[in-house]
Amino acid sequence: MERKKIYLCGPIMDEVDGHARAWRERAFELLGREFSLLDPMRRNFKDREVDSANEIVEFDLQDVRDADIILVNYSKPSIGTAMEVFYAAHVLHKFVIAFSPFPFKECSPWMVKYCTKILPTLEDAARYIREHFLVLHPR
Repeated sequence: MERKKIYLCGPIMDEVDGHARAWRERAFELLGREFSLLDPMRRNFKDREVDSANEIVEFDLQDVRDADIILVNYSKPSIGTAMEVFYAAHVLHKFVIAFSPFPFKECSPWMVKYCTKILPTLEDAARYIREHFLVLHPR
């Protein structure tokens, strides 16, 4: 049976100190053995270059379509992240699992509405995904 695919959704532009890559690497450590992870950073496009903008968006949307689950780093407001979450949840009706340091009162109502679940840490989100989406085969 094919492994479920998880799209790693979260801010990339203007991220500092390798944060965009670091949490994705941790997600691979936590989930990579049981799931196929789709990391938009695997492509070598440069943000803010006119000839790459459409490609960036189209490849990311294709990953969202290909994924079974969307894992969202909601650590700061991000237009791209919000667009991907809305597309995944509202248009494609996919499960969107986010992790965020924000207390509920500080979360955008849009993120609350379109994320299936928002948990406090990546580890909590990974545990939730493994608990609810990992298909265990009887021995």
